[in-house]
Amino acid sequence: MSVKRGIRPDGGPFIPIAEIELKASRSSGPGGQHANVTASRIEARFDVAASTSLTEAQRQRITERLGPVVTAVAQDARSQARNRDLALDRLEAKLSTALARRRKRRPTRPTRSSRERRLESKRRRSRTKRERRRPTAED
Repeated sequence: MSVKRGIRPDGGPFIPIAEIELKASRSSGPGGQHANVTASRIEARFDVAASTSLTEAQRQRITERLGPVVTAVAQDARSQARNRDLALDRLEAKLSTALARRRKRRPTRPTRSSRERRLESKRRRSRTKRERRRPTAED
């Protein structure tokens, strides 16, 4: 089991473990006696405003998308150490998505064939509806 010294979200800086508050508690759900006596659930909390690792722009981007405090919880494994790693991985993934710059949409024009398909579809639908009408006196 590897001991993590911090996390490095994609597109962001290294965040040392000292800036992340880890809290252990008893996990919920089945597990019998083991689950009732061990504090294996881990909650990782990262205070964005108090972080010294982030730049002001990164801080603002994370706060806009995730809020001032980012949390990740893990209670999947029986071991506290494994849940700690899982919670840190989840926190890292959340921060990576928040820090990712969204690409600007470049508007494109419809192709000739897509316009023709659309118009042909409209003609076909129109013909179908016309054929369903009651016959007029002229027919």
